[in-house]
Amino acid sequence: MQRVLVVGTTGSGKSTLARALADRLGLPYHEMDALYFTGPGWAVNPRLVEEVSALAGEPGWVVDSIGYPEVRDLLWSRADTVLWLNYPRRIVMPRVLRRSFRRSLTREPVFGGNRETWSAWFTRDHPAWSAWSSHGPRHREIARRTAAPRERPLAVHRFRHPRAVAPWLDALPPRWR
Repeated sequence: MQRVLVVGTTGSGKSTLARALADRLGLPYHEMDALYFTGPGWAVNPRLVEEVSALAGEPGWVVDSIGYPEVRDLLWSRADTVLWLNYPRRIVMPRVLRRSFRRSLTREPVFGGNRETWSAWFTRDHPAWSAWSSHGPRHREIARRTAAPRERPLAVHRFRHPRAVAPWLDALPPRWR
């Protein structure tokens, strides 16, 4: 387990698990949204493909995303392990709503110094709407990708409830020093 994708829908806990796993394994952690959104106005990183290509070429990493379309195939072709947080909407939606409410209320900066706003709640790009509408399509894409034949083996760990993640993570050997 050297090149790991932590995948699932918005609000499933990908970043939290990816950080903990990277720490446990002593691997670099990369937050995909921080790589993608690099400036005010949710500006997209013009060097995304170049930067992700460089990190994907490294011997070890943990990325908290299925990957944006520009880099998705690259990440999946290099990954040796996928942790799939395959939770139902009834679990992820309250998480997304709480997080977005907190971010809107506190004006907490997120990727590229951007902030979630109250007016954004009424747009299709808002995390709550995105989590709801992408849940089914994201599930189908991950299922397709994890089942597809590959040149190199891909270990897939599928978690259907958050309660299953902590025991699995605790059972991993600590990083080598």
